[in-house]
Amino acid sequence: MKGIILAGGKATRLYPITKGVCKQLLPIYDKPMIYYPLSVLMLAGIKDVLVISTPQDTSRFKDLLGDGRSLGIKLTYTVQPKPQGIAQSFIIAEDFIGKDSVCLILGDNIFYGYNLSELLQQSARIKDGAVIFGYYVRDPERYGVLTFDKKCRVTAITEKPKNPDSNWAVAGLYFYDNQVVKIAKGIKPSKRGELEITAVNNEYIKKGKLKAEFLGRGHAWLDTGTYGSLIDASIFIKTIEDRQGLKIGCIEEVAYRMGYIDKKQLKLLAGAIPTSYGQYLKDLLKHE
Repeated sequence: MKGIILAGGKATRLYPITKGVCKQLLPIYDKPMIYYPLSVLMLAGIKDVLVISTPQDTSRFKDLLGDGRSLGIKLTYTVQPKPQGIAQSFIIAEDFIGKDSVCLILGDNIFYGYNLSELLQQSARIKDGAVIFGYYVRDPERYGVLTFDKKCRVTAITEKPKNPDSNWAVAGLYFYDNQVVKIAKGIKPSKRGELEITAVNNEYIKKGKLKAEFLGRGHAWLDTGTYGSLIDASIFIKTIEDRQGLKIGCIEEVAYRMGYIDKKQLKLLAGAIPTSYGQYLKDLLKHE
């Protein structure tokens, strides 16, 4: 399976913060925001990742992350000339995806919780159909919302409904078989002029090939689209890290724990970071 991080858009809801810098490069406590979705893909066992961003920001992501070799993965980059919906990612990435299955994660989404890596790796084994993640929210009208039948099977997804059928929102993490490129090419733009990911998911529902996993009370899903949610995410990360002494979204640690790099490489990475973040990586080796 290959991975895509969509890190584009204008993030106008966060102006003037994002007027001169891409939202996914903003800090969430002690890391750039993009570290969190990248760590999720790495925890899923995905080592070939495409970052899609704006014409002006793509080079900034390259400067930050490089080609991925230092983490034992492969990172490539491409441009989204104009934001025209999440599903546009699959059309842009058609050559990258090739004949493989693919996981798409939004660059401003953070996931955390017990057994998350096992759930991700299980989803990454999909060969036929799609896997999406539902999360119970207070304000479902902001998201794609799940509709269920009497047997709790997902029958439809509605994008930003005025009168939601449930409080279960679709989180920004999606696993698909190789048919997703063909499906994305076949959907029509919405009234907003965008290729909606909801339309892709509804096509899989029609085919009877969409599976929903539900993230319960032991999991956190945070998006960072508003001033409040941006600071809430940083406070959440800081609280957990201060309490446990363990970092969330630390891509160097994930690379080491997943066996992508060895102790020697982790030590090199740690030595290049002259902060408490680098010391944390050094302590990983000390405390084993």
